[in-house]
Amino acid sequence: MKVIIGAGGTGGHLYPALALVEYMKRKDPTMEFLFVGTTDRLESNIVPKLGYEYAGLHVKGMVGNPLQKALAGCIFIKSVFHARKIIKAFKPDIVIGFGGYPSASVVKAASMLKIKTLIHEQNSIIGLTNKILVTSVDTIVCCYQKAYQNFPKEKTYLYGNPRASVVVSQTPTDIYQEYDLDKHKKLVVVVMGSLGSESINEIMITALQQLQKKEYQVLYVTGKQHFDTMKAAVGKLRNSVRLVPYIDDMPSVMAHADIIVSRAGASTIAEITAIGLASILIPSPFVAANHQEYNAMELVDNEAAIMILEKELTSQLLIEKIDTILQNEIVLESMRRNAKSLGKPNAINDMYQLILRMLGE
Repeated sequence: MKVIIGAGGTGGHLYPALALVEYMKRKDPTMEFLFVGTTDRLESNIVPKLGYEYAGLHVKGMVGNPLQKALAGCIFIKSVFHARKIIKAFKPDIVIGFGGYPSASVVKAASMLKIKTLIHEQNSIIGLTNKILVTSVDTIVCCYQKAYQNFPKEKTYLYGNPRASVVVSQTPTDIYQEYDLDKHKKLVVVVMGSLGSESINEIMITALQQLQKKEYQVLYVTGKQHFDTMKAAVGKLRNSVRLVPYIDDMPSVMAHADIIVSRAGASTIAEITAIGLASILIPSPFVAANHQEYNAMELVDNEAAIMILEKELTSQLLIEKIDTILQNEIVLESMRRNAKSLGKPNAINDMYQLILRMLGE
């Protein structure tokens, strides 16, 4: 089987795609894969390093004034013709799009060439790329009920995010020695993505001073570029608070946590629900269509999480919410159970079996 994967722009599009490809490769080592992405975003660097064949498309987002949008539209049309050449050379059995503008180009080109197509929507709000592709693709996989309700039911499957399957398939490592934590105390993990957040860090300076007096312990991820500044700002902290710049094995840390305080990106939510973890979600206000807030609401509506908008966040409010959860075992266990009920731990195999059915295998 030969597969083209279209994924571009952000890790939220790329990492679920990589998870699926790695799973498919384990199932059938004879499979061939070609990734199509941007020429200058993270996938153009990460994918070739992993040993996968890669092709870049020149594309621009449909943003800005009318003239800029018109220019982006012309570039998109040109990129579709470029994608057609890539497809004809590789001769795939199926083209799978995970979002981002290169995904739109290569999936659109594949549908024009009558090649099987599938798109994956990671968020509760349908992204512009997938809105463009809805009518022309053969099959759609989504992660949220809200998205499922807005896609054509006859070709849409609510299977979830492949990242969920990766998390539950891993055996958690012992994090207590690595981060000098006490396994007998409850653990709160605070992380605002791999890069951290300067605005959240400013609020956390005060919060960490107060959190070190608590019975529970806190592992706070500052982001690599902010670590030295944060360490100097908070000064010497007691053993109950640990500052780290980055965590390589986040699934293991999440598996040992009692609460996670985080953004509400698609992969993060998939991992939280797969594990069954209580969460306090602070959606990033700097994302397209405010989709992180809608992602968070899916958990809030099911009593699996608490959401705090960044504009409303204070150190006092955050600590109050953490205390509310940790001081009531019934609340904590209920949030865990509700989160797990939303999880899709079999997402990756469900997608793989769907692809096989699409190709008559």
